[in-house]
This record gives sequence, C-alpha cells and structure tokens, in this order.
Amino acid sequence: MINEIKKDAQERMEKSVEAFKNQISKVRTGRASPSLLDDIMINYYVAATPLRHLSNITAEDSRTLVITIFDLTLVPVVEKAIIASDLGLNTSSAGNIIRVYLPPLTEERRKNLIKIIRNDAEQGRVSVRNVRRDANDKIKVLLKDKKISEDDERRAQDEIQKFTDNFIKQVGEALEQKEKELMEF
Repeated sequence: MINEIKKDAQERMEKSVEAFKNQISKVRTGRASPSLLDDIMINYYVAATPLRHLSNITAEDSRTLVITIFDLTLVPVVEKAIIASDLGLNTSSAGNIIRVYLPPLTEERRKNLIKIIRNDAEQGRVSVRNVRRDANDKIKVLLKDKKISEDDERRAQDEIQKFTDNFIKQVGEALEQKEKELMEF
C-alpha cells in the first residue's frame, strides 16, 4: 500500500514538472521555435484542430518559422489565426508556405516574461507540494486505521519529502535555464 502511494505521488509530481516545462516552452525567447505555435487552433471542417496537425512547422533561422500547409484553402485561415493569437507575430504567405517573423524582444518585454515564468514556476512548486500533502494524508489514514506502524509512516513521509525536494529542484533548474535564455541578447 505504501509503495503504491509513493509511486502514485512520484508519477503525479513528474506530471506537474512536465506541465511546468511545457508551459514555459511556449514563452518566446527571441528564437524561433515550432512549439511557439502549439496552442493555435484552426477551424477545419467544423472542428478545432491544432495547427501542427494541418501543417509542417520548421524553424528557418533564429527569427523565422516556416509553416507548410497541407490544404491550400487553409492558408488565409491560418494567417488570421496566427495574427489573432496574441503572440505578436507577423506573417507572409507564398502559395502553401507561410513565413512567421518574430520581432526582437525588448528589455521591458523580457523582464515581463521573466515575471510570468517565475509565477508559473511557483505554480509548479505548489502543485508538487499538493501531491506531497495528498500522499502524506493517505499515509496518515493508513496509520490511523492501524494498517502500518509509526516507523513505516515516518519512513514513507521521508521518502515522499525526498521526491518533493527533487522535483522542486527540477522546477528551479528549468526556471533558471529559461531565465538565462530570455536574458540573452
């Protein structure tokens, strides 16, 4: 029972860290990255479809993304979706190819982005701590029901704390790396 609780806690903590890393990967660092367009949805035959499913997205250089649309009729729709996406991107199209130009980041915008990712990091840490709390509560219930001893409870909580420390450290390292990327000129 304790092993199941620890395994579940570890898996949920991993998912929290991955969610944080996924979240900050979408923050623009001045370099063109295809993941920047992951959240853009296109209305395709009445269904909202991710842009990635309707095209091939590559980074041409550090400031340009190239989108090769599979269906030529979608080019104007995709252009409108990118411009309306609140990412501040400019587009130009030629046939079924759309080029997305990333403007350089200003110092002020970089500092705002750092504030945003620090907030996301704190949310990631809180998520990991919530998993720890849930696991510890389950262990306390086992102790209360006399299914485990106090020594087992203490050992399990110590191991869960080690998982927590490790995953919080991973969040901090990812945050530090992203801040470094953002401040490069």
